[in-house]
Amino acid sequence: MRKSVYANYAAFIRTSREISNLEGQLIALRNLLSTRAAIVHGLAEGINVDSLSSSEGLTQDDSSNFGDRDAANSESWLGQFIEKLEVLLAERRVDEALDVLDEGEHMAKDSRSKQTLTPSALLSLQKAITEQKQKLAAQLAEAAFQSSGSAAELRSAVQALKRLGDGPRAHTLMLSSHQQKLQGNMQGLRPSGTSHAVAYSAALSQLVFSTIAQATSDSFTLFDDEPCYSSELVTWAVNQTEKFARVIKRHVIASPAASGCLRPVAESVHMSLGHCSLLEARGLALSPVLLKIFRPCVEKALVANIKRIEQCTAAIAADDDWSLAYPPISSRSLGTASLAGVIVSQPKLSSSAHRFNTMVQELCEDISPLESLQLSEQALEGVMQVFNAYISMLIKALPGSVENENLEGSVNRIVRMAETESEQIALLANALLLADELIPRAVAKLSSSQQPNKADDTSKRSTDRQSRPAEQRELKRRLQRLVDQLRDSFCRQHALELIFLEDGGVRLSPDMYINMDGNPEEIEWFPSPVYQELFGKLTRIAGIASDMFVGRERFATILLMRLTETIILWLSEDQTFWEEIEQGPTPLGPLGLQQFYLDMEFVILFASQGRYLSRNLQQVIKNIIGRAIEAVAATKIDPYSVLPEDEWFAEVAQIAIDMLTGKTHVGTVENVSSPTASSVLSHGSN
Repeated sequence: MRKSVYANYAAFIRTSREISNLEGQLIALRNLLSTRAAIVHGLAEGINVDSLSSSEGLTQDDSSNFGDRDAANSESWLGQFIEKLEVLLAERRVDEALDVLDEGEHMAKDSRSKQTLTPSALLSLQKAITEQKQKLAAQLAEAAFQSSGSAAELRSAVQALKRLGDGPRAHTLMLSSHQQKLQGNMQGLRPSGTSHAVAYSAALSQLVFSTIAQATSDSFTLFDDEPCYSSELVTWAVNQTEKFARVIKRHVIASPAASGCLRPVAESVHMSLGHCSLLEARGLALSPVLLKIFRPCVEKALVANIKRIEQCTAAIAADDDWSLAYPPISSRSLGTASLAGVIVSQPKLSSSAHRFNTMVQELCEDISPLESLQLSEQALEGVMQVFNAYISMLIKALPGSVENENLEGSVNRIVRMAETESEQIALLANALLLADELIPRAVAKLSSSQQPNKADDTSKRSTDRQSRPAEQRELKRRLQRLVDQLRDSFCRQHALELIFLEDGGVRLSPDMYINMDGNPEEIEWFPSPVYQELFGKLTRIAGIASDMFVGRERFATILLMRLTETIILWLSEDQTFWEEIEQGPTPLGPLGLQQFYLDMEFVILFASQGRYLSRNLQQVIKNIIGRAIEAVAATKIDPYSVLPEDEWFAEVAQIAIDMLTGKTHVGTVENVSSPTASSVLSHGSN
């Protein structure tokens, strides 16, 4: 409703002002007609006297003698009246002058009805009243414009001017006097650099809105709540608010907004809106005027701040050593909390992640108080934008990530490479802690600022409470998708390191199984080197992750699970590998099948013991084992007649794990190096 009223207020005020002007013209016309009627009446009496004097002799002489005495008395009273009035005006005794003017007007009114004054005396009286009123009005206007005058003197002058019958002029002069004093006081306030810009905004907004409040109080006290005066007051208040907002925009917030310094912009706007909102109790809702001018500046500052976060984070990432540490304690993070409490609440991150988190927290803190601007959604999207850019930088920090440089949201910036596994897992720790805890904590400040605080908003508060968990879940899903991009890049990079050699050759090739049956030497059964290396890598990553993901063990488990799945899925989808196994010139023999079966059982065993064996991984391994068995069966060999029982595979795999972890020596494997025929069972039901 306020927006609707405000949208049509200009037309309403213009119409009210025209009506007020018309009322003034009607009053002036009525006064003019009264004056003209008195003149006509006087002329008529003069003509009547002349006719009587020509027709009567002695009676005319007596009447003339009586008229002369009346005229003399009238002239004497009129002279005294004018002299007294001039003295009062010269001494600026306004109230007494008004009383004398009222007495003169009363005399003129009685004279018109009772003919107590001659027509010429009546005309002189009316002329004197008009002239002295004009003179007094000029004095009062001058007094009202004197900025050195007190508020009491201003109200007295305005009230006297209204008593003279010129209420519209009195009201305009009152507002003009307040404006003049405001401009004079503003001259004493000068913006003195960015460091004092917020203090300047606070002082100026308090000055402007306190002046508007005083003008509103004077208007209601002296003129009540008459529509014509209220309209002029609202128009004047809107103009003063617009001038104030433009001054703040030009001298305080324009430069910080362009450079992305959101804090001084947000603080200046917040304080201005706070002082402005105090006028709502007086019936003046001027916040829309401020919002119309300030909103583009705040939006510009928000966009520039988001870009600044991205640039600052990228600059630090270029020299980040990717070691996790607690953040430096700033004055803002300390507040009233103890040092130990602050350290506990701050997780360990690398330097670029700490900078990213600090700037995002500050952005949300700065936007939070400006709920009337409704920028929370825009700020949230900005946070998602910079987090997406940061994830792209972390992906670029992985070795061999050249092919990822064209990812959506990535930018061409230099990022220090994470060479070691510990540094690479630190990249994941950065992303996980930001997405899982720190960014939701920052965004919560935005949602908390939108909570209604009035008693009649109970239903709205209930709706907000119901919708907030859904919004938080959606935010975490969006953040998790970005973290998953980094995790998948990590797994893909480490999978490629295992599968391919540095010279471009393939470590996981079909030859490692096909050529076993043509080798006359006795085979010592042990998992293939590539799977031994996979086990060693997963063991190292699990140890590093247990230190970095304290309290977030599930993420470490999923990471190990995804890395294992990446290797096995690549094997299951490698068409070249399976074409050689199934259609190559050298078929897969019983020994090659046994080695392949052992490798897969080894993967299942260490993944199960490490608690990152997924159902999907089990199913994929089962499928590729079945595919290898079918390839051997296609050569007219019964695969189940040449495969040992499952206990043998489990035993060899366990011994391999113990040996690779240093729990068992090499000699322990000799007992299971050659499976006997008696241990060969059918694997069709397993």
